Amino acid sequence: MLQKDYELNEEEKLILQKVLDGDIAFRKIEEFADPLTAVKLRRLAIQEFAKLDFEHIQNFSLDVETATKKNIENMIGAVQIPLGVAGLLKVNGEYANAEYYLPLATTEGALVASVNRGCSVITKSGGANVRIFEDEMTRAPVFKLENLDRTKKFYEWVKNPEVFEQMKIVAEKTTRFGKLLSVKPFVTGTYVYLRFSYDTKDAMGMNMVTIATDAVIHLIEDEFGAHPVTLSGNMCTDKKPASISTILGRGKTVVAEITIPKEVVKETLKCTPESMFEVNYSKNLLGSARAGALGFNAHAANIIAAIYLACGQDIAHVVEGSTAITSMELTKYEEIHCSVTLPALPVGTVGGGTGLGTQRDCLNILGVAGAGDVPGTNSRKFAEIVASAVLAGEISLIGAQAAGHLARAHAQLGRGKF
Repeated sequence: MLQKDYELNEEEKLILQKVLDGDIAFRKIEEFADPLTAVKLRRLAIQEFAKLDFEHIQNFSLDVETATKKNIENMIGAVQIPLGVAGLLKVNGEYANAEYYLPLATTEGALVASVNRGCSVITKSGGANVRIFEDEMTRAPVFKLENLDRTKKFYEWVKNPEVFEQMKIVAEKTTRFGKLLSVKPFVTGTYVYLRFSYDTKDAMGMNMVTIATDAVIHLIEDEFGAHPVTLSGNMCTDKKPASISTILGRGKTVVAEITIPKEVVKETLKCTPESMFEVNYSKNLLGSARAGALGFNAHAANIIAAIYLACGQDIAHVVEGSTAITSMELTKYEEIHCSVTLPALPVGTVGGGTGLGTQRDCLNILGVAGAGDVPGTNSRKFAEIVASAVLAGEISLIGAQAAGHLARAHAQLGRGKF
């Protein structure tokens, strides 16, 4: 929408002046105006403060009322990111079993072209086989006990199956769809961290598990008397790379694979299976180990970020997706077998940013918008597509490096120089 920023009625002018004078805080403008007007007044105040005129951020199609209720505070406009598509990508999953165009939002030239080439390779080779091995979202409060004896008793109490059943009843009263799967205790001195794991169905589920875990904390206080220090003790581990997530999983744990014939490697990637194997081994495995990296991949975060931005995911969870492991092995038939393992891929098709108009459009491209007919099936379908897209990106980049084309591609597509 093209907003007429300077066409204010007398009431709006009065509110704006009070904002500029500091009599009305940004966060309280909605108490005096409707959401759309509040956005405009807040933006005009920023213009006045910064002594500039905005040219672009006032132009958007988002539903302001929806966005300001669930997605943003102190809204002044919207930032646009170019949206492209790659594909078709053939996916052979348990939930995603078709060919898909991938919506990718990015400002990095060459990324969509690279993924597109990887999609071509996978589809020519029969499609990516993909499976989900774990599906759970976590929250980990930390408790402080009086001494080591009480710590041990608390640890053993938490592991009691009857106590778990009590926790499960309390947690699941807070949600229609969420299910408590397990509670794992970890001890450091007299601090005990409880890692709660939930099945959150089609939601990514951080809000769901936070509310449910908070309810269980009150049960623990009442039944055992353990003191909660904080609802999140960083063993979840949310939005940080962590070994516990790569080992136990967080969100979806997904593996995608493809065996690529030698002829497809030569014709499409312009290299050989042997050269791809050597690049992957020296770069993704040895190089990552030498660097002390938690992720053993070429650029998994690139693809995850582009899909997350397009499809309304929590973009900070890219850090967990970046811990992917890319493996490439030669077969006795001179093919190359490629796989990506994503230990921690938090995704959802309901909640968060998935309800915003443009993001919902992108989810609709993949056929995963909203809740599945069977709860949980849409988010799993989405996870299988994301993992297959990451595989496409890895194959293309390793192929480009094996062929010596990386710099040329970035010069042509990233800088616009031919």
